[in-house]
Amino acid sequence: MSLPRYHGFIVSIATKQGDGGRTRLPGGESVPKSHPQLEACGDLDELVSQIGFARSLCQDPEVGAWLKSIQEKLFQVGAVLAAAPKEGSQPATLDRQLLAELDDHVRRIEAIDGILRDWALPGGDAAAAAIDLARAVCRRAERSAVRLAEAGCLADTEVLRYLNRLSDVLWLFARLLELRAGAPNALRPR
Repeated sequence: MSLPRYHGFIVSIATKQGDGGRTRLPGGESVPKSHPQLEACGDLDELVSQIGFARSLCQDPEVGAWLKSIQEKLFQVGAVLAAAPKEGSQPATLDRQLLAELDDHVRRIEAIDGILRDWALPGGDAAAAAIDLARAVCRRAERSAVRLAEAGCLADTEVLRYLNRLSDVLWLFARLLELRAGAPNALRPR
C-alpha cells in the first residue's frame, strides 16, 4: 500500500483504500486482508509494538538500546515477509549479519553467571514480563512465517532462523533484567 505523500511527508494515514477488506502487497497485487502474507506482517507489526512497550518500561539502558535496535531491524524482516518470491526477479533477502548479531547476544548473555539456572516464571519484573510477552508474540510471528514458507510464499527462509533466534534472545533479555533487578523468577521454588 502506498500512502499519499507531499514533499516526503505522509498526507493522510486514512486512504480508505482498504475499506472493502482488500489491500495491496508491495508488488501491487491486490489481496484480501486475510492473506497469509498480511497475517505474517501483522504478527510482526505486533511484535515491533510489543518490543516498543517493553522498551518503554525498561530502565536498563543497555537492554533498552538492544531492544530499539531489534525493532529497527524487524522492518527488514517485514520487507521480506511482504515480498512474494517472483520468477525472474531478485528475491527480497535478509541481511545475514542480523542473525550473527543475535548469536552474539546469546553468547554474551549466556556467559553471565546465573542466567541459565532454571526456566523462569514471567512476572518478577515489569520490563522483563513485557519482554516475555514480546517473546510469545515472536513465536506466533515465527509460526506465520513457517506457514508462508510451507506455501512457497516466503522470499528468504533465513527469516525463520532469525525469528527463532530472536525468541531465544528475548528470553535471555528478560532473564538478564530479572537478574540485574534481583527479581525472583524461578519456576520451581528452591
